[in-house]
Amino acid sequence: MINARWTEHTLQPHFELGTSKGTITARQVWYLIAWDDDRPGIQGIGEAALFPGHSKEYPADVRTKLLELCANTSDWKARLTGDLVDVPSVRFAVEQCLRDLEVSGTKVLFPSTFTLGKEGIPINGLVWMGDKETMRERIRQQIDAGNTCVKMKIGAIGLEDELELLHAVRKEYSATDLTLRVDANGAFDARNVGTVLDRLAELEVHSIEQPVAPGLYEVMADLCANTPVPIALDEDLIGLNRADLKRDLLDHVRPQYIVIKPSLVGGWEATREWIDLATARNIGWWITSALESSIGLNAIAQFTATLNVTMPQGLGTGKVYANNITSPLLAEGGMLNYRPEVAWDLSRFEQERR
Repeated sequence: MINARWTEHTLQPHFELGTSKGTITARQVWYLIAWDDDRPGIQGIGEAALFPGHSKEYPADVRTKLLELCANTSDWKARLTGDLVDVPSVRFAVEQCLRDLEVSGTKVLFPSTFTLGKEGIPINGLVWMGDKETMRERIRQQIDAGNTCVKMKIGAIGLEDELELLHAVRKEYSATDLTLRVDANGAFDARNVGTVLDRLAELEVHSIEQPVAPGLYEVMADLCANTPVPIALDEDLIGLNRADLKRDLLDHVRPQYIVIKPSLVGGWEATREWIDLATARNIGWWITSALESSIGLNAIAQFTATLNVTMPQGLGTGKVYANNITSPLLAEGGMLNYRPEVAWDLSRFEQERR
């Protein structure tokens, strides 16, 4: 018989994580831990990492579902296609937990050349918002770290300052040498977004994520049909948990790309569904973290490694936390690598169990 419990943790960033929707000073996540009576020393662990301001679910939803799951572990697999569909972060935690139990708690969820340490996943460097000089320094740090694709958050400190930062990069590095992405988190509107897109095109920006707020489907469809810069939908994917809704969005808006956050769309199977629907429509995609701890990031990275990606993914976020879980994951030189010689530090889970 499977037993289960859950626990809640607060992750502390090394610095304030600035976005156009506000500054992140702490991050709440939940862990679902399960073990079999026949193998009590082996634990499966999954992470639920909803994102306030982006997710359609709330902390109370997560806690309620985790309580239900721990009270009755007999129907977890059935619930993955039932009520958990509408609580995506918990659905993903259950997927992770069950898979980890299957592999005896090793955290090697999808064995591959990645988990053998032989091949990495290309990633983008991420530049968080701050004042102009801080962002200038962060851009330089990402480039000096070996990233050939850099994504910058825009929409908070002022467009002219942000464009000036991007222009300075372009003066030094051509689009062939360095890919620039920007993420607006819905910061612009129908009145000003056209000008923003035109000016980004002059700088040969690769793409802009979510230029206007989610739910403005008519505006977004018109932008995607006429944009000089490829548009990637991000927040617009969140909350569309059923295949018909996903198809309707892609058929109506016709974006150039979609950005998939497994923690926010419902895990591996939901991510695969988005990929299949996008591919059938010649829409590009990439996968990003939602600022999970190492548990969730590992689950996303290992899955992504099975997809033979060549485009940089958004998986280089593990270093942002001062109290993250020590893991084999290491972002360096524009790649996310898995170092099998590095042991997981799961002591916090063992201490809680005792």
